[in-house]
Amino acid sequence: VVPEDDFFTAHISVAGWDARTPARRAADCLDWRRLRREALEPLQSGRPAAWHALDFAGGPRADGSYGLQAGLTTRAATSIVLADGAYSARPELADMIDLTVLVEAPSDVRAERLAAREEPAFLAAWLARWGRAEDHYFTVTRPRCTFDVVIGGR
Repeated sequence: VVPEDDFFTAHISVAGWDARTPARRAADCLDWRRLRREALEPLQSGRPAAWHALDFAGGPRADGSYGLQAGLTTRAATSIVLADGAYSARPELADMIDLTVLVEAPSDVRAERLAAREEPAFLAAWLARWGRAEDHYFTVTRPRCTFDVVIGGR
């Protein structure tokens, strides 16, 4: 499993995200070039992969961007690779993906899960910044009908 959150585009500041349109946020949030280079290409060629994951726990730096963890996240070579995350089926990665699966959950269930794990102030800011970006991604960039499999989740 390769968690797509490890490849969030860390160098863009909060102000930089807020200056972008929802479409640009959806396009820029995943550093898909790094995901491809550091994780997917090595694993697909039968080699182990290693990368510096986003250091979300470290919090934003003075400029509002995030750093990367000092230690490496590693994955052994394997015949099946699961890229896990909302933006992991980006069109730019289509040549590396054999099967795309969308796991859907009703919006009220998603909201409950977010509220259970995030502080209210953080959640409000996250929804304001990312809600419309995700809507754009799943209606324009990767609509439901473009996935190979759609699974209803709760």
